[in-house]
Amino acid sequence: MVSLFSGSILVRNNSDQDTLDTEAELCRRLENRLLLLFFGAAGCPRCQAFAPVLRDFFVRLTDEFYVLRAAQLALVYVSQDPTEEQQDQFLKDMPDKWLFLPFEDGLRRELGRRFSVQCLPAVVVLKPGGDVLTRDAADEIQRLGPACFANWQEAAEVLDRSFLMAEDLEDPVPRSFTEPLRRRKTPASQRGLPRIPK
Repeated sequence: MVSLFSGSILVRNNSDQDTLDTEAELCRRLENRLLLLFFGAAGCPRCQAFAPVLRDFFVRLTDEFYVLRAAQLALVYVSQDPTEEQQDQFLKDMPDKWLFLPFEDGLRRELGRRFSVQCLPAVVVLKPGGDVLTRDAADEIQRLGPACFANWQEAAEVLDRSFLMAEDLEDPVPRSFTEPLRRRKTPASQRGLPRIPK
């Protein structure tokens, strides 16, 4: 995925406009995630209508106010705006976690050709390896909202980052604060667990 942006800088849509210009930074932000490439323009009425829908979709999957843990999702706005001012105006109300290409970067146009973007708005969904999962997910996002992410995640076989310990259903809830400690000190044979041969 990082190779798609090699030689380019991605900018974070926060007030400081932090840049991700090293491979390590790009890996941290894009590795093992589904990537949405959002092709849009401030002067496009359909983009203006779709932008709040996409913003809500993204926020509901990545903001801890709505979810316990942010989804493995990244979004890069690939501006098709004729001026930098229009690009900045469009991004002004978008989430801080969105990334975008600097206006002067020729990769903006190249990505449009590479993914055969015919009309705006368009959302190309890429698997973590860079393969195309969906050529244009704009309609799907409008129809299904955040529910479509689960389908993409399954289709892309994205690994879940939370490696939580499996619950041991045979262990009762501790009766006291020190019970787990006492249980550790109790030999396995007394707890009814199989002994490990020496």
